Amino acid sequence: MRVIGGKYRNRRIDPPQGFDARPTTDFAKEGLFNILHHNVPLEGIRVLDLFAGTGNISLEFLSRGADEVISVDNDRKLFDFMQRMARDLGESRWRMVKTDVFTFLRSHRGTYDIVFADPPFGMEGIERIPTLVMEAGLLGEEGMLIMEHPATAKLDTLPGFQRQRSYGLIQFSFFQPIAAP
Repeated sequence: MRVIGGKYRNRRIDPPQGFDARPTTDFAKEGLFNILHHNVPLEGIRVLDLFAGTGNISLEFLSRGADEVISVDNDRKLFDFMQRMARDLGESRWRMVKTDVFTFLRSHRGTYDIVFADPPFGMEGIERIPTLVMEAGLLGEEGMLIMEHPATAKLDTLPGFQRQRSYGLIQFSFFQPIAAP
């Protein structure tokens, strides 16, 4: 696994042995960031990375100039790994929160330009995530929620859904804020 672009381009990410996560493949990550590069500014943005795992998506945003990235994950080993990586890079724009994502979504306040969510592929209830993000008001007016999920998860009927892109077995669904009535 490596950083695809930006100031940390080609930096290897070597997660701890025996970790329980499925990192986004370089192929899918490259496709995602090509879409983002041509559609939204990546410099100076605030990013919330839910189910951050190894932090490779967080690091990709930081590498491309995000002002702040908050990574949320409940796994102690992966949380420690992200903290160590941020320390090694001297990366002060990267914060980590070790908690359950659903608990975080019920209590956190703030707005972000991009919220990225990559729940475990076997997790039940992932279709609730877009609604929870919208209800918490986490997306700025021009914000975007990106969900990474398997093809078996059907998210295209959810409020705010815009489009979907497939990269092998991985799909990204894009959501925009729902206008208040």
